Amino acid sequence: MEKIRIISAPDNSKPFVVIYKPSGLASAPLSAQDKDNALFQAIELFPEIKNVHGKKEIEAGLLHRIDTATSGLLLIATEQEFYDKLLEEQHSNNFIKYYRANCAVLKNHGEGFPECGRFSTIKEGEEFGVESYFRYFGKGNKEVRPVLQNASKTILKKIGKLKLYKTNIKILKTTEENVEVICSITQGFKHQVRCHLAWCGLPIIGDKVYNPYATENEEFLFEACGLEFEYNGKKYNFGI
Repeated sequence: MEKIRIISAPDNSKPFVVIYKPSGLASAPLSAQDKDNALFQAIELFPEIKNVHGKKEIEAGLLHRIDTATSGLLLIATEQEFYDKLLEEQHSNNFIKYYRANCAVLKNHGEGFPECGRFSTIKEGEEFGVESYFRYFGKGNKEVRPVLQNASKTILKKIGKLKLYKTNIKILKTTEENVEVICSITQGFKHQVRCHLAWCGLPIIGDKVYNPYATENEEFLFEACGLEFEYNGKKYNFGI
């Protein structure tokens, strides 16, 4: 089993732990008996995490997830008060998650994507945001697709609760082969960053779900690289 790495351990002023989760390890358990996940490993080191009541009982103090294939930072509460406070910060768009990716450049959205209009010249330093609702897509609803506000009433009705999700994207570097970007979100939907990048014509290299040209042995070049939030008047910023 892949092992987590402790980035910041809890203490009297920091009732939380920040860990680095390797690619291939799930963030959270699927059942109470599931031990092959990052949260279980964190609880073994810091049992007080189990005393926190999260959205799901088996997720305890886990404040957000990243995909199993994605490596990077996770924030886990060790006290209920911190968990509740960070949920408020997230709902107020004050809990920011950062992601770094190397992307291909394609001018074909793929099946199920609405028009995006992002196929202009890509320039280093360019910053832009994309925003959409989301719907599940494909066999077993294993993928998602953006849905625009001007979509038909039939499509919007299928979504259920309408909530807009925004991904901010900055172009860090461009080469002949790929584009390096950093993205930030405050509230996340399943595969949000991966799907939004693909929608913009910038599917992540090695993403076998959203990049049609990804090969079986290609490395998935996507990492949750930063966390930013405030607690008790102090700002915290963790990055890798």
